[in-house]
Amino acid sequence: MSNVLVTGGAGYIGSHACKALKAAGFTPVTYDNLVTGWKDSVKFGPFEQGELSDRSRLDAVFAQYQPVAVMHFAALSQVGEAMSEPGRYWRNNVEGSLTLIEAATAAGCLNFVFSSTCATYGEHDNVVLDEGTPQEPLNAYGASKRAVEDILRDFGAAYGLKSVIFRYFNVAGADPEGEVGEHHRPETHLIPVMLEAIDGKRPALTINGTDYDTPDGTCIRDYVHVMDLVDAHVLGLKWLQDGKESRVFNLGTGKGFSVREVIDASGAVTNREVPYSEGPRRAGDATKLVSGSTRAAAELGWTPDRSTMPQMIADAWRWHQNGHYEG
Repeated sequence: MSNVLVTGGAGYIGSHACKALKAAGFTPVTYDNLVTGWKDSVKFGPFEQGELSDRSRLDAVFAQYQPVAVMHFAALSQVGEAMSEPGRYWRNNVEGSLTLIEAATAAGCLNFVFSSTCATYGEHDNVVLDEGTPQEPLNAYGASKRAVEDILRDFGAAYGLKSVIFRYFNVAGADPEGEVGEHHRPETHLIPVMLEAIDGKRPALTINGTDYDTPDGTCIRDYVHVMDLVDAHVLGLKWLQDGKESRVFNLGTGKGFSVREVIDASGAVTNREVPYSEGPRRAGDATKLVSGSTRAAAELGWTPDRSTMPQMIADAWRWHQNGHYEG
């Protein structure tokens, strides 16, 4: 089997990607520092603990496993923290990624799948976003991801590094078989926070901002099921293995849900009341982020079949009830 180095493979999306890679016939090699990831989620291939900033450690891992590609998920990703601690995001997300890209290039591993974000687009009122939308990030998280995209393009021009960049929207749901799931520390994502509030494991959910220019005053996001998302990453890897050129793809459904709509759907799926309060906006939050792209469907053949709100909540609720990691 061909090895694929998965940075952040002990995290939420990375662990689901490892499962998808194994199902597709690859051996995922997880590289993670376990600061936000979970050792218990590494179930589908070897584990190597290390920092992205540790070039000698990366060189040793590349030499040992000789991966055919890198799938890069490892990053800090909290918008509020990115606003208050921008230096941490530039150092971790950009310097760490640069070290990884240099190590991959030096090892002759020239296929690179990168986990980017729709946060690179920033605020575009009443515009559905496609790959040609100007990138004007509102915070250091989006800006750091855009910077890594630029690095990949430069290394492509200089060294022949081929990349597939996925800018995705809000990721939700969990592995329906319950082997891995979503569990952050601290938890900041809307759906798991809401499910914890429903279950009495945290105080009421706070709606951050009710005065946005949307039908119900709460911000709108495009949600993608994590299993659909990682299927796209496997398709992106195969795109590169087929010798195709570097490409950027949005991963979204084209349908946006407001925070209030997600709350209503969660109450319907769980048959429980969602306790919530209303609070001020968070700095750095955009009003509406919805994909308007069909490129992934047209070129990769990607179909986000599980990305309905009831399905995403049902899978997340099952994991919440049965599958939490310790800690």
